[in-house]
Amino acid sequence: MTNSLKLGIPKGSLQDATIQLFARAGFNIYASARSYFPAIDDPEIDCMLIRAQEMARYVADGVLDAGLTGQDWIAEHAAANGSTTGGVTPLADLIYAKQSFGKVRWVLAVPEESRYQSPQDLEGATIATELVRATEAYFARQRVNVKVEFSWGATEVKPPVLADAIVEVTETGSSLRANRLRIIDTVVESNTQLIANERALTDAWKKTKLDNIALLLKAAIEAQGRVGIMLNVRRESLADVLALLPALQRPTIAPLSDGDWVAVNTIIEERTVRDLIPRLKGAKAQGIVEYPLNKIVM
Repeated sequence: MTNSLKLGIPKGSLQDATIQLFARAGFNIYASARSYFPAIDDPEIDCMLIRAQEMARYVADGVLDAGLTGQDWIAEHAAANGSTTGGVTPLADLIYAKQSFGKVRWVLAVPEESRYQSPQDLEGATIATELVRATEAYFARQRVNVKVEFSWGATEVKPPVLADAIVEVTETGSSLRANRLRIIDTVVESNTQLIANERALTDAWKKTKLDNIALLLKAAIEAQGRVGIMLNVRRESLADVLALLPALQRPTIAPLSDGDWVAVNTIIEERTVRDLIPRLKGAKAQGIVEYPLNKIVM
C-alpha cells in the first residue's frame, strides 16, 4: 500500500500564490475550476482545496494531515475551541500573501470623520468583521465592551450606518482609504503557516514527508526576490569588488586556471542588480552573469 499525505491548499485569494510557491519549491499543482481535488506531480500527496477560514478545523479533526492557512484563522479556530493551539502544530512560517511577500494585518478601522481615536473610545459600539472570535478576544484584552457582529463581506461599506467600526484584513490599506476609513489599531498580524494534525506527526513517514515539504517551501520563500551573481576578477581588484557585494553569506571565491584571476559567486537582492552591475564593471569585474534562484536552503 502506497503511503499518502492529505494536504489542504487554501481556496480563494491565497490559492494562486500558494500554487506558485509550491512550483518554486518543486511541486507542480494543477487546479481546475470544476474540481476541489487538484492534481500534483507527487504520487505521495493528495491535495484538496479548502477555504483558509476552515483549514485549521479540518486539519485538527484529521480530515487533512496538513494544510496552509493564516495565523489569523488558526487563532480564530483556537478561540472557538477555547484552546491555544486548536489541535494543530505549525511547521513553517511562510510569509507571502495574495499581492506581496509580506504579512497582512487585521486592523480596527473607523470612518475618517468619526470621533473614535482609540479602541477605548468604542465602549458599547458595534464592530463588524469576519474574524469574530479573535476580535472579541482583542477587545476583552483591552477591557472594552463591544458587540461584535459577523460580516458576510463588503465590510468596508458598513460604517457608520450598519456598524460603528470594522476589523478588516489589509495588505496595503488602499481599500480602506478608498472607503474613507481610518485605521486606529492593529488587531492581529498574520502570515501563512503550514500546519499539521498532531496525530499525523506521530506517523514517522508523514512527519518526514511534512518536514521535507516545509524545508522546500521555506527555501522557496528565502529565494524570493534574490538572484545569484557570478563574475571573474583579477586578484588585485578583488577587494574593490567584494566591497560592493552585500552577500547573504560570505561570497564564494574560487581560483581560475590563470592564477591572476578568481571567480566570485554570491547571492544578492534582485532590486539592487541594476545599480550593482555597472559598479562591478567599474571595479574591473568581467564575465558578470546574473541567474535566477528557486530555492535557498538556510
